[in-house]
Amino acid sequence: MKTWLCWSGGKDSAYALEVARSLQGIEIVGLLTTLSAEFDRISMHGVRRELLEEQAEVLGLPVEKVFLPTPPRDAQCRLSAAATGFTVFASNDSYETAMLAVFQRARHSGVQGIVFGDIYLEDLRRYREMLLARAGLQGIFPLWGRSSRELVAQIIDAGIRSTVVCIDANRLERSFCGRELDHSFVAQLPRDADPCGERGEYHTFVHDAPAFRRPIACSKAECVWREPFWFCDLVPAGARTVLARAG
Repeated sequence: MKTWLCWSGGKDSAYALEVARSLQGIEIVGLLTTLSAEFDRISMHGVRRELLEEQAEVLGLPVEKVFLPTPPRDAQCRLSAAATGFTVFASNDSYETAMLAVFQRARHSGVQGIVFGDIYLEDLRRYREMLLARAGLQGIFPLWGRSSRELVAQIIDAGIRSTVVCIDANRLERSFCGRELDHSFVAQLPRDADPCGERGEYHTFVHDAPAFRRPIACSKAECVWREPFWFCDLVPAGARTVLARAG
C-alpha cells in the first residue's frame, strides 16, 4: 500500500516513519505537512518552511505542503489566534476544505492511506478517519495505544534527536522551551504532563534521526511569547536571524 506520512517535523512523526517502514505492505512515498499561509511556518510547531524542506531532503521524500489560511482576527477558533507570528489556527471549515482537497490529490496519485503519529486521543483519531473516509483513504496509526512514557524513551533511545520548539505555558514553564528532548527533559516534566506531549504540552523539531542522510544544522534564536505559547525560533545554518512579526 502506498501511503503518505502526516509529518509535523517532530519526534512522533519521525518515530512513526521508523515503525511504519517496518510494517509489511506499507510503502511511504511522501510527507504531508500543514503550514500557516501567512507566516510560512509549520502549523502549531512554528518551524520555518526552509527547515521542513531540509527534513524532506535528508529523508529523500517529497513533501506535500498544505497552506492553511489565517482566520479573521476576530474569528472564534478552537485555539487563541493570539499565537500569530509563529503559527496560526485555521477554522475547522478551512482545515477540512484544505485537507479533503489534498487527500483527493493523494488518492488520484495512487496513494491509499495516510500514516499518523497519534498515540491515544480517540476524538482526534475519529476525526481524522472521518475525513479520510470521505476521500476514500485509510488511516494508519503505528504508535496507537502505546505507553507515552515508554514511547518517549524508545524515541530517544532510537537516536531521534529533537529540540523543543513550542510549549504550552499553561502546562509547562518557559525553561522547557528550546531544550533538547532527552531523558533529563522527560524526568523533569510535571507529574501531570504527558511524557510525549500528546495533549499539547510541547512540540519538537527533529534535527537528526536514523532515517536522515545527515543531521540538519540549525541554531536557536530567541524564545518568543505568543499567548499562551512559548516558541523557540530555529534558524537554518547560514540564514539571517529574522523573527516573524505578529499581526
